[in-house]
Amino acid sequence: MEVYQDPILREDRQLLLFTHLSQLLTYITGFGGFVVPLIIWLMQRDKIEQMDEQGKQILNFQLTMILAALVSIPLMLILVGFVIAALVGLLSLIFPIVNAIKANNGEPTHYPLSIMFFK
Repeated sequence: MEVYQDPILREDRQLLLFTHLSQLLTYITGFGGFVVPLIIWLMQRDKIEQMDEQGKQILNFQLTMILAALVSIPLMLILVGFVIAALVGLLSLIFPIVNAIKANNGEPTHYPLSIMFFK
């Protein structure tokens, strides 16, 4: 009879840092800020400590920001959409940087205002 053992997860703060910062690819490629963290999360979630939790946080945040940006487009007709789009742009810049620093320091990360698509 074989006994199943949980794989030993290794610590890799630099990969966590890179995963958070990869969200900034949105400003260069459009959807790269979602696709690159998704690929890293899918490949490393069972190998790196905190990758599963932080990867889900990143994906939830990215999906929330994409949804907010899409909602802001029709609201631009009544000018409110411009404010929402500016907030999305600002939050999408600030939170990945703050959480990348936290991840690199071994501190817990958090993306406020995120809808929990992945739990």
